[in-house]
Amino acid sequence: MGGVKKTCKTEILLAGFGGQGIMLLGKLLAQAGLAAHKNVTWMPSYGAEVRGGTAYSMTKISDKEIANPIITAPDILVAMNEPSLIKYEEKLKPKGLLILNKSLINSKPKRKDISVVSIPMTEMASKLGSVRSANMVAMGVLLKRSKLFPVRMVTGALHDMLGPKEDIFILNKKAIEKGYNSCKS
Repeated sequence: MGGVKKTCKTEILLAGFGGQGIMLLGKLLAQAGLAAHKNVTWMPSYGAEVRGGTAYSMTKISDKEIANPIITAPDILVAMNEPSLIKYEEKLKPKGLLILNKSLINSKPKRKDISVVSIPMTEMASKLGSVRSANMVAMGVLLKRSKLFPVRMVTGALHDMLGPKEDIFILNKKAIEKGYNSCKS
């Protein structure tokens, strides 16, 4: 299962530059969790990211009530840029899943006790028509490796979130599918 244990609770830390869609990614995971009748928390971080700093979002999905939205040791880390890898790699649980945007990360992870998937997300999104959908490529990779939700559940939640923006939905749905199909399970 790509290093992620099938438990009743999954903690996901998403990180990247402000503007990479980190908040949308976290909120979309939370919405998919709600659609799956799970307990969820979503905690965005709005701070220095507006000035080009590292933005992050924490999403917990559980079969049971969640007492605290803070994540100190995530099961899954999605790092969309090099500063995010440097800042958060050590927080990932042993046997956790690290998903890297190879387009913007040149260094290799230091840890050997985790599963790593490195995909050129920004490059793939650009080929689909917009680098802004790199976050949805990441979503596809996350879904494939974690088996957290079926793709259709997440694309359904995305459709609900985007409302009348059908063209944006279609692009992002393609990006999710591209990410999902780009890696081995």
